Amino acid sequence: MSKQLEERVAILEAEVASLKSKLEVVSATKTPWWQKIAGTFADNSAYNEAMQLGHEYRESLRSNFIESDDI
Repeated sequence: MSKQLEERVAILEAEVASLKSKLEVVSATKTPWWQKIAGTFADNSAYNEAMQLGHEYRESLRSNFIESDDI
């Protein structure tokens, strides 16, 4: 390997190591989005109603799918 190529590889390896260390710091300290919003809708009747309606809708789709399989 030429001296110039070895130097370029060494520079790239140092950059990759630097980026990895920065990434580890960011990912270690960052709170996941779902933890930030956890509990936001606690005791919220509109949220509870939306979840119930969503559940009913998904169940209706499931029922329709099962009925269409019988045909």
